[in-house]
Amino acid sequence: MFDPKARKSNTEWKIGREEFRKRFTNSYIDPWFDNHRDKISELEEIAWKAYLDGRKAPITQKAGPSFKNPDYDLSVEWIEAKRRVDEAQEEFENPTGKSKVLLIAASDRNDHTCPGEISKTSRLVKIAQDALLEDGIEVEILDLSKMTSEFGKVIYPCKGCVSTAMPLCHWPCSCYPNHSLAQNNDWMNDIYPMWVRAHGIMIITPVYWHQAPSALKLMIDRLVCADGGNPDPTTTNGKDPDKAKAIEVKGWDYPRHLQGRVFSLIVHGDTMGVDDLKNALTSWLNEIMLIPSSVYGQIGRYIGYFGTYAESHIELDKDHALMEEVKLSAQALVMNITAERSKKLDTQVPNLHDPRPK
Repeated sequence: MFDPKARKSNTEWKIGREEFRKRFTNSYIDPWFDNHRDKISELEEIAWKAYLDGRKAPITQKAGPSFKNPDYDLSVEWIEAKRRVDEAQEEFENPTGKSKVLLIAASDRNDHTCPGEISKTSRLVKIAQDALLEDGIEVEILDLSKMTSEFGKVIYPCKGCVSTAMPLCHWPCSCYPNHSLAQNNDWMNDIYPMWVRAHGIMIITPVYWHQAPSALKLMIDRLVCADGGNPDPTTTNGKDPDKAKAIEVKGWDYPRHLQGRVFSLIVHGDTMGVDDLKNALTSWLNEIMLIPSSVYGQIGRYIGYFGTYAESHIELDKDHALMEEVKLSAQALVMNITAERSKKLDTQVPNLHDPRPK
């Protein structure tokens, strides 16, 4: 007999009053706030009570007739995120709409923060953008370096709901915002519709310490809900792990919410790790049922191999072959999008029964 009860650590996670005050007021350490310490103290008192009460989603509304439990109180922020994802899906499915590509600049570096210089990734993205626009593609750019340079721009980490039970992982993600923990302004609510409306995804990324840059990895982890996620949080009473376990064991179809998009990938580095990251990203994109765009779809190259970091842009200036390869990768993506939308793509994902849907 299946026992759906979730395993618990039985440990207390809430921090104490003084530590909470310290962390809250640390956001206002600038002397410019000195004349407003009393007001900040009042706000801190309110935030403390909200923290103790666990007010994750303080503003809710009834789910409505499109959900299994229409009387369940859903976060208004999640409802808005769901609406935008649904609208994006309609754009994707519109047979008369222009082909769209989401072009992702995955470097964390830009000249508006500590590095003081643009990334090589951003230069390659501009080459790809020009090639896509020349082919009449509608391009949306997702510059992940904004997370290091814009106020309030953040992608929060995945909490691993999937590993408790797939139906507990909602599509789009409902883990954030969590107002009681000040986990707000989650950028993923803007990023999910970008992925959904796109017919093609092109990622251009550097290698950071043998792996993906931080912002890219955060986005990848938070896209887990796109591959098997539950579009109806009312079925699990929000985040009830026991209900989610029971649903999955009874039978879950692991819906592929991004299936059918075409992808292209450019990975660049300076000493090592390019092939490791390229293979890892390719495996991930294949896993979520995206379609690779031919031999030019996955390119890994070194720029200024074992040269100085200071001269790396000069090395890119000289690497005309890489620039041409970026154009070819963008053009191959366009060709495959066109073939896929007309249902003529030989590598189209077949509509077969998957014996291992997870």
